[in-house]
Amino acid sequence: MTQRDGGTTLDRAAIALSRRGRVDAFLALDVLSAAGAIERAGGRVIHLELGEPSAPPPRAAREAAIRALSGGPIGYTEALGRASLRARIARYYQDTHGVAVSPERIVATTGSSSAFVLSFLALFDVGARVLISSPGYPAYRNIMQALGIEAVPVATSAASGHIVTAAMIEAAHAAKPLDGVLLMSPSNPTGVLTPPAELAAICATCDRLGVSFISDEIYHGLTYGARATTALASSSRVVVVNSFSKYFCMTGWRIGWMVVPEELVRPIERLQQSLSISVPTLSQIAAEAAFDARDELEAVRAGYERNRALLAAELPRLGFGKVHPMDGAFYAYVDVGDFTNDSIDFCRRMLVEAGVATTPGVDFDRENGQRFIRISFAGAEADMRAAVEAIGKWLK
Repeated sequence: MTQRDGGTTLDRAAIALSRRGRVDAFLALDVLSAAGAIERAGGRVIHLELGEPSAPPPRAAREAAIRALSGGPIGYTEALGRASLRARIARYYQDTHGVAVSPERIVATTGSSSAFVLSFLALFDVGARVLISSPGYPAYRNIMQALGIEAVPVATSAASGHIVTAAMIEAAHAAKPLDGVLLMSPSNPTGVLTPPAELAAICATCDRLGVSFISDEIYHGLTYGARATTALASSSRVVVVNSFSKYFCMTGWRIGWMVVPEELVRPIERLQQSLSISVPTLSQIAAEAAFDARDELEAVRAGYERNRALLAAELPRLGFGKVHPMDGAFYAYVDVGDFTNDSIDFCRRMLVEAGVATTPGVDFDRENGQRFIRISFAGAEADMRAAVEAIGKWLK
């Protein structure tokens, strides 16, 4: 194929595409794009599709960033992160969980997303098998696919408390050996919290089997009853991933962290040096200050709790009688099987006809997600009430 440009003929050969790039779309972001098109055309959309706090970053974080910008150059940091931030994160574990963690084991990351890339690269070779929960966060399997790692989804159900248990890990490993396990508590999309005793059993099982365990704790701080327990309380071999995106309301700052075993520190440091040099300095400075905004952040969490109570009361009235326990995070994982067996079409019609954006369950569960949708209640209470009213009218 040729193209004539200014009198010159340019040969345009087809670009060869890598198999690594053939991952599934992240449907929540596709819904966001579709909602944006409606809004640009003058329509109104109530956004319940993204797991993103509507509250601004804490004042202390914003003020720290402003001071840093006024103070001169913003340069690179050490690849593992600023020493003061790593020390502050270590203090968080002592204050919140009573767990002593050396700052030397803490790695600042570009959100939790880069923490997964770093941990997968450091722990697993091509062809490794890593167990994940189904339903579960879709980026896990997509990143694994791009890196040549086999994601092994294990279906949860009411019988297992909607979580992956230690017994389920043992059975999966016996059927075909696993190299790793990656679980999230509280969970996205279900909001279900793994009980402390079960989390301890999972850590013990993975340690005994020689299986690497990655505990995604990004929604810690966002629970509505029992508090979340860190896997660090049960194992020194676990890799813990967390972020300032959810509880700390700093999604766009792209700042997170990992706690890793001592033997992983240097490999991850080498990877970080080459993949990103260091994490954005301004975000690290702001994140450190965010730890001092507990009262402000707890007020935000209380708003989520009010939204949660509203949905718990209104969803059954709308005809959605089956909802996973909303123990934590800010999601309702809703069974819409009485209305549809095509959650993608259901969400599309709800967006176009009712002006409410939600995420189809197939984003989180390829096998059974066609009868589920995820509703995020991270927005304003007024929006939640307006969404309930709009969905009610649409379903009549």
